[in-house]
Amino acid sequence: PELLGKILVHRDSGGLVALRLVEVEAYRGEGEDEASHAHRGPTARNRQMFETPGRLYVYLSYGVHHLLNVVCEPAGRGAAVLLRAAEVLEGEDLLAARRGRTGIGIANGPGKLGQALAADLGWDGRTLLRGETGIWPGPAPPEIQSGPRIGISRAMDVPLRFFDPASHCVSRDRRAL
Repeated sequence: PELLGKILVHRDSGGLVALRLVEVEAYRGEGEDEASHAHRGPTARNRQMFETPGRLYVYLSYGVHHLLNVVCEPAGRGAAVLLRAAEVLEGEDLLAARRGRTGIGIANGPGKLGQALAADLGWDGRTLLRGETGIWPGPAPPEIQSGPRIGISRAMDVPLRFFDPASHCVSRDRRAL
């Protein structure tokens, strides 16, 4: 929940974008969380989840969507937080061009957020502590709510999805991607 309200900033050749995080989903470490990619231990795919915190774990979902996760536990622990939705603060034209749409549909789902940022597997392991992508302090959401995770088949009712209920970008049903 500490990621809510933080500002995800990215600068590339297209320009600068800033997004306020309004929905995230936590995945715990090895042996703790059946829905976590880290559940069965380190693999080539999930290796970044077991690295030091403050970096991205990026994976390809359904062969289409690049999903961004923030590694959040000490090295060797294997836990991360999926970035589910964000509100655009800066760079809306660039993000809209990448997504082919404007308004709340730019980054109101984890796959949409990855596409808007032009993220790919090359982002896997990228540090958020320096360089072109980072997470900065922002205004805390007025209220934080939790609920069941979305779009998974295991441990889906565990209340590890955190969101700002006042945001128009938050998933309103269990089918959202």
